[in-house]
Amino acid sequence: MTSTQTLDDADRRAIARWAAACAERVLPLFDAESEAAHAIHDALARTRAFSAGESSAAVEIGKRMIAVKAAAAATTPAGAAAARSVAQASGVAHMGAHAYGAAAYAVKAVSLAHPGDDGAVADEIDWQLAQCSESERAILRLLPPVGAESGGPLGPGLMTRGILGDTIREIQERVGSAST
Repeated sequence: MTSTQTLDDADRRAIARWAAACAERVLPLFDAESEAAHAIHDALARTRAFSAGESSAAVEIGKRMIAVKAAAAATTPAGAAAARSVAQASGVAHMGAHAYGAAAYAVKAVSLAHPGDDGAVADEIDWQLAQCSESERAILRLLPPVGAESGGPLGPGLMTRGILGDTIREIQERVGSAST
């Protein structure tokens, strides 16, 4: 049985655009040797290509771990979070729930780059939501609440705790609200 976190191909392509925008915004925080930097930039370009229908899910699924490995080359914690945001965005081709991961890791990168600045975190979430179209919000509403399922990116684990989980919960709350 397919997970409710997967979404259909058209929805994954649509939401990949938002995930890439979230990741791209924090990409300047990533600083690493050129090979890793190239891998991160390539992953972002592939995510945009997938979103535009210029690549297949099968191709992207086969390459999704490249950005995860490149994140290890980051020279700062904020840079590592920024690279993980790109990795999560590239994972949307496989499972739509990774879009929330891209947003959450982008917020984590901002929080690490601006320690103690709650305003920077709030501004980042506001910016992300401003970039999310109504049709993309409708797709995000198809995903289960963080922590509600036993597996997948939104299942129990890293993405349900700390700033990642808090960010996803806030975005889910605000996306689900007609007042946002």
